[in-house]
Amino acid sequence: MVGPPRIRVLPDLDAADRASVHPAAGCVIVAPRTAKIESVSFASNAKKIGVVTRAATHVAGEQARRSRTFQAVLGAGRATMQSFGHVAHQLWLEVTGTIFLFMAIVGGVALIHEYTQYEAGKAAGSRVVLAICFTLLFAWFGVSSFWRVRKKRS
Repeated sequence: MVGPPRIRVLPDLDAADRASVHPAAGCVIVAPRTAKIESVSFASNAKKIGVVTRAATHVAGEQARRSRTFQAVLGAGRATMQSFGHVAHQLWLEVTGTIFLFMAIVGGVALIHEYTQYEAGKAAGSRVVLAICFTLLFAWFGVSSFWRVRKKRS
């Protein structure tokens, strides 16, 4: 007599500490002792939870955008960040202006040194001209940076 083949479940196949493969209970389509893998159903449940979470977050976000309190907090945040942005830009202009003026002072010292060398006949006139251009250029950058700060204040 030939009958359906016998299916043998091997419960000792687990590589994990806890049992992740076990015989399914009450399945109609497959043999009663067919193994069921839990990680697949867990992944499926995780997908479902992710979809529900995204939908709930979307609805909550839409409700928050319509809220007067949310709009007030958002406006306050924008005003605060705008104020911080103006102050940071002003500070940037002042710091760069100070650095440029310091470099102009260094150029002025180099100009004096080169001029004394030129008078003594030890340096070419082009070095003096170069020192003059450097000093004037960086002095202009420094002064114009402070003018921009002053213009932004008013």
